[in-house]
Amino acid sequence: MSGRLSDCRLMELRRINARQGNITPVEQWRDVPFSIARVYYLYDLPGGESRGGHAHLELQQLLVCVMGALDVVIDDGSERRTIRLDRAYQGLLICPMIWRELQNFSSGAICLVLASEVYRESDYIRDYADFLSRRDDPSKGIMGA
Repeated sequence: MSGRLSDCRLMELRRINARQGNITPVEQWRDVPFSIARVYYLYDLPGGESRGGHAHLELQQLLVCVMGALDVVIDDGSERRTIRLDRAYQGLLICPMIWRELQNFSSGAICLVLASEVYRESDYIRDYADFLSRRDDPSKGIMGA
């Protein structure tokens, strides 16, 4: 259940360079180490706004800033790291039980998210103290019994 920051990683995605423009294909199990169940993107964020501020019990994600730049703060309860996403061919793999915050979106930034699960509110931990409690107490189980 408990992810570690070392389980999260910046991944280079394939690039096909052509005179007419570049393509970055993303395929489940080939480029992403999970089956893709949902795709969504974040855009038109007002200046100074942030997203995230939660962890997931089971869901894995690959975040790709396809335009502009943003910072992703990841936290496993004992270590915290900030990763800058600013290349359309790089993605940040975030495993379950990692707190994440998306910050410092540049003007016009677009963040593509590939997720291993469909939306399920019960998979979210939206309170940081609850997140820390679940990490420290394995008896709470994956669904926080």
